[in-house]
Amino acid sequence: MRFPVVFYVLTVSLGFLCVLFVCLWSGIWRGGFAWDGSFLQFNWHPVLMVTSLVVLYGNAILIYRLPLSWSKWWSKLTHAGLLFVALVLSVLGLRAAFDFHTANNIPHLYSLHSWTGISTVALFTLQWFVGLCAFLLPWTPLAFRACLKPLHIWMGIAIFVLSLVTSLSGINEKLLLTLNGRNGSNTEPYTALPAEALFANSLGIVLVIFGLLVLKFLFSKTWKNPEFENDTDTPLLNDAR
Repeated sequence: MRFPVVFYVLTVSLGFLCVLFVCLWSGIWRGGFAWDGSFLQFNWHPVLMVTSLVVLYGNAILIYRLPLSWSKWWSKLTHAGLLFVALVLSVLGLRAAFDFHTANNIPHLYSLHSWTGISTVALFTLQWFVGLCAFLLPWTPLAFRACLKPLHIWMGIAIFVLSLVTSLSGINEKLLLTLNGRNGSNTEPYTALPAEALFANSLGIVLVIFGLLVLKFLFSKTWKNPEFENDTDTPLLNDAR
């Protein structure tokens, strides 16, 4: 299998850069972090959502493309484990946003960003639990597992794309709300492209590049690991015996 290691290292590096950028944005321009219902609690929302549903999720779905010497059992376990961590962090990210809205009497789920966001987390949660029952536990019939596998793969890619769309819309929404130049705000308006807007827009570009590289890996037939493509879909517990 011809696997471009440098290309993969670039993808992983961009993922770390995404996390670094969103942390710096929240820490420097948005004032830092807290868990008290204030704006500082909301700052956890973009950090946790980008880390979980974009970076961790993207790396989890690339596991089956890596030419590693470890067994299929470890690949499945790592895939499920990374997605579980992503699920926990995404729930905490939602909690940060909902607590902030509640404390400040802001309506919940009124924007397109919030609609796509809650849908993405709901689909991700369903996908993880269905995947756990169907592919990791031994009681699911093999015929059902084989039928479910193409849908599981398609849903995984769809959720990743939704995560990217939601992240980009969230960045734009946050900038429009905070850099509006109204109500006595001492910040420059978004249209003037101040340093914060430039930095946040750059975060969006890095997210797009990271997402495109992940999708390139997933759709490239020459980078598929034949050991996993020829998988008979046996469950994890059977593999461990």
